[in-house]
Amino acid sequence: MDLGKLTALQLAEKIKQHQISVLDGVKYVFDQIEAKEDKVHAYLDTYKKEAYARAKEVQKGIEDGTYTGPLAGVPIAIKDNICIKGKTTTCASKILENFVPQYNAEVIDRLEQAGLVIIGKTNMDEFAMGSTTETSAYGVTRNPWDLEHVPGGSSGGSCAAVAAGETYLALGSDTGGSIRQPSSYCGVTGIKPTYGTVSRYGLVAYASSLDQIGPVGKDVADCAALLEIIAGHDAKDSTSMKREDLDFSASMTDKIVGMKFGVPKEYLSEGLNPEVKEAFMNTLKSLTEMGAVVEFFSMKTTEYMIPAYYIIASAEASSNLERFDGVKYGFRAKEYEGLHDMYKKTRTEGFGEEVKRRIMLGSFVLSSGYYDAYYLKALRTKALIKKEFDQAFSKYDVLLAPASPFTAPKLGESLKDPLAMYLGDIYTVAVNLCGLPGITVPCGKDAAGLPIGIQMIGDCFKENNLFRAAHAYEKKRGDFGTAMEGGEKA
Repeated sequence: MDLGKLTALQLAEKIKQHQISVLDGVKYVFDQIEAKEDKVHAYLDTYKKEAYARAKEVQKGIEDGTYTGPLAGVPIAIKDNICIKGKTTTCASKILENFVPQYNAEVIDRLEQAGLVIIGKTNMDEFAMGSTTETSAYGVTRNPWDLEHVPGGSSGGSCAAVAAGETYLALGSDTGGSIRQPSSYCGVTGIKPTYGTVSRYGLVAYASSLDQIGPVGKDVADCAALLEIIAGHDAKDSTSMKREDLDFSASMTDKIVGMKFGVPKEYLSEGLNPEVKEAFMNTLKSLTEMGAVVEFFSMKTTEYMIPAYYIIASAEASSNLERFDGVKYGFRAKEYEGLHDMYKKTRTEGFGEEVKRRIMLGSFVLSSGYYDAYYLKALRTKALIKKEFDQAFSKYDVLLAPASPFTAPKLGESLKDPLAMYLGDIYTVAVNLCGLPGITVPCGKDAAGLPIGIQMIGDCFKENNLFRAAHAYEKKRGDFGTAMEGGEKA
């Protein structure tokens, strides 16, 4: 049996039917890691000994009825900004190189209660600041479809691990597209849930009003099943929502007859790669053939989304990252004179260039004299953007957009021009500004064989519309293919 062809749900089902064991699935994943990890570098740390022991424990639990969920026994990777008790959590930054949490994030407790097996921690852009997984202090992650290209970011390690077969499932975090964009680049499926659906307790904060943990998987059904496990109210997170409608898998059918899809015309203007546009338009055609209604409309606030996002995100980042000062935990500079010099040298040596850039930008927009001109104006703009999305959802069930204006850039290209990297988030940041859910599914490949993803955006708490539409499209699209067949470039 080729375990690489199985989805997470299929693997779990075969374990329940005693066709394979939990240990078989875990061993398969570590075999893939051994064969491919030196090329891809999706992980910062793996827990082989613990995973094998956990596999035996879960196998016993499945047999005695302790673990009955649809993903029991499935291996999962965790982005390295999500705390696991007793395991180093670095956020891919030197400043947290020796930080070991004394508690689990809420999502980790939920995964363990559901019987999943944690494989290790994945690489990411430092403190989730970046779009390529090149700002990590511990080396770049490469795209499994072409090792000369980036996997996207900031959850590039999680998406690359799923694409390379080095895990069946992964958790990422999404602050401005950090699950959806790398999912597009790596040819996998990823969802950013409605803000407050998944607890942020134990997620190291980048921008607290925008961050959300979400699943990455091989297909829509895997993501729905994983979201059902990690979603739900958590008293430890003051922004956590009480929701009853968490049965996402039940919404998935092959039928989308009569569903209304809206496409912002501004999303198809200059800057969109012709091959990405062609794949996007072909997807619209497929949806129409399936009986959906697809209409174009105008989203006038599009040009303000990037500036509003980067002002708000950087302002919150400068505040959240203030705690990393060398006093309480983490890295501390070796040579300094006095407290203030220790602060300065620790942060200078501990943070990378992109993080420093955003801290400075955030400190500037929050400073006296500029707070009203930039930060408050960005908040007012955010409210206008949300109002325009509300108007769109009064007409449409789902909005459609590319996940990125282009396919995965070559390694080193994006970091030459940070502003161009920021502009690449044009289609994803509004979802976070407005607290909306968004899912990316593969919809094609460019001439070089690099994946292209389409993004589906739903109204708040309407993930079921996304799962229904994405699952139906996925069924019509058929098999997308696999990266790194045999451990080499596809």
